Amino acid sequence: MSDKIKFQIEIEVKSSTKVLYNMISTPSGLSEWFADDVNIKDDVYTFFWDGSSEEARLITKRKGEAIKFQWIEDFEEGEKTFFEMAIKIDELTNDVAMMITDFAEEDEIEESKLLWTNQVNVLKKVIGS
Repeated sequence: MSDKIKFQIEIEVKSSTKVLYNMISTPSGLSEWFADDVNIKDDVYTFFWDGSSEEARLITKRKGEAIKFQWIEDFEEGEKTFFEMAIKIDELTNDVAMMITDFAEEDEIEESKLLWTNQVNVLKKVIGS
């Protein structure tokens, strides 16, 4: 078992929470910015990128708020890891942001944060943010 470390990043996204939630919680939404294609069967999502695929189990889904997955490979290795995409609304300004929680090896955290930032930037372009 590896020693993956939990990290979080918050990125402002100018969008309605309804549009943003649709983009993070549906196969069609996820395939527009997170992966090339996404299939779902029961609670297992299959993400496709450049000819390869990864499967993740849906752990929790809070309507309009957040979605949390665990990679099947991590589950099979006994990892207590997950990745979550949550919608955060600033109480004072009503600004909308995505709060990403994920795990990575210590020497891969900065690279993982950069990857998430790039993916969310794609999402922002797709929704016109």
